[in-house]
Amino acid sequence: MPRQVIRQKCALYMSKGQPAQRGPLLHDEDFTIVAKYQAEFRGLVQYYLLAQDVFRLGRLQWVMETSMLKTLAGKHRSTVTKMSRKYKNTIETPDGPRRCIQVTVPRDEGKKPLVARFGGIPLKRQRTAVLTDIRPVMASMKRNELIHRLLAECCEICQARTNLEVHHVRKLADLNRPGRRDKPAWVHLMAMRRRKTLVICRRCHEDIHAGRPTAVLRM
Repeated sequence: MPRQVIRQKCALYMSKGQPAQRGPLLHDEDFTIVAKYQAEFRGLVQYYLLAQDVFRLGRLQWVMETSMLKTLAGKHRSTVTKMSRKYKNTIETPDGPRRCIQVTVPRDEGKKPLVARFGGIPLKRQRTAVLTDIRPVMASMKRNELIHRLLAECCEICQARTNLEVHHVRKLADLNRPGRRDKPAWVHLMAMRRRKTLVICRRCHEDIHAGRPTAVLRM
């Protein structure tokens, strides 16, 4: 495990030699914040699973967890201790119980809750691990409230509540590309919100891709 890599990765979550909060994440939901930290940490662990001293990533885990808790504390104007006490949990793994930070978002109608978890990954060498030679990529720090919008379970065009899907555009500039005369209502909605996604029902999604007018748009 390259020592320089650990120092470089730790530096991404530190300021003045100490773990620091990440300002661009302060407007995200707690679920999203924890999920982003876990995605970044899991990617690094999986990349170095064949290293015999992968346990050295424990230092990075501590730095990232402290940075994450400081970010949550900054969001709620609270303290690291209170955030740790609120979200700490213990889970069972094949290697025994592991401590972690866990955010659970309950859902209605008997649906399984959404769970975001940081930690709980055994830092243990796996001789049979199959690795893809691609460097782990830092998760995007752009504001992402897609989870919150999905949990609302409502089509953002016609307000239907069944068969919900997500419509994506590659970039916002595509909404204003030349040659399009009359912009459909869904284009105006995405441009107004400055979002590249729409949570919509299957019927509206099929209408968009077929070029048909969508149901009455409700702002």
